[in-house]
Amino acid sequence: MIRNQNIVITGASSGIGKAILDMLAAKENNNRIVAASRSIGKLEGFGDNVTLFPCDLSTQAGVDALFDKANEVFPKIDVLICNAGAPYYERYDYEDWGRIERIFSLNTFSCMYSYSKYLNHLNGREGKLVFTISAMGEMALPGYALYAATKFAMKGFQQAIRIESPKNLRITCVYPVSTKTNFFEVGGAGHTVEKPFPVQTAEAVAKATIKGVERGRKQVYPCPVYLPSRFLMNVLPPVRSLYLKSQHKMLLRFLARKQNEEKGAK
Repeated sequence: MIRNQNIVITGASSGIGKAILDMLAAKENNNRIVAASRSIGKLEGFGDNVTLFPCDLSTQAGVDALFDKANEVFPKIDVLICNAGAPYYERYDYEDWGRIERIFSLNTFSCMYSYSKYLNHLNGREGKLVFTISAMGEMALPGYALYAATKFAMKGFQQAIRIESPKNLRITCVYPVSTKTNFFEVGGAGHTVEKPFPVQTAEAVAKATIKGVERGRKQVYPCPVYLPSRFLMNVLPPVRSLYLKSQHKMLLRFLARKQNEEKGAK
């Protein structure tokens, strides 16, 4: 377990971020934490070792404010966990520049900018940086075109900065599969969304993430069947095709269900 550390966690109000916060904030770990999220106000029950900080991490001002707050709370950020992110679940067939910009601002630009901010903050001191990417940063699924694009961008970004970054910074990237959180409710904008197989819990992802950081892992794949499945799909393309077709059918069911629900609401 990570102990006696100064930690910043983004996206800490729900899902994977909340599970990581719960584990790291346990009194016996003696960590000091700044937990950030747009809806952080709904969190409660934490002690003086946790500072709740509301901010919009999809903006430069929000990220700057978070670093300013962390600098007020402790002299150095030992661990920065960039976990904030959100999906769209949809058929991508529209013209909306702002909608594209919003998802990239939160899922991608915020993480890239935080990397630079953290490097400057460390100023040669040792630090650990965690990016929650996604299995969809390695294989896109129908319905998640823009979300997957933001995560593919992060996959490429981390590959480059590993070569560029100084030795004082250790980077851990986490690739969860479908997780039992409000992720799919957000993506479906209130409409029921089926979860792609396989599915894991936020607690399982949090445990794997913490263990990966402790051990200095570069990549963390919390789901034990993910890597064998990825290998199988790579060596047997028909298996991959069948899986993607099933995901496309899932999207078509969602679109039909959404259309019916919206008609019924009128």
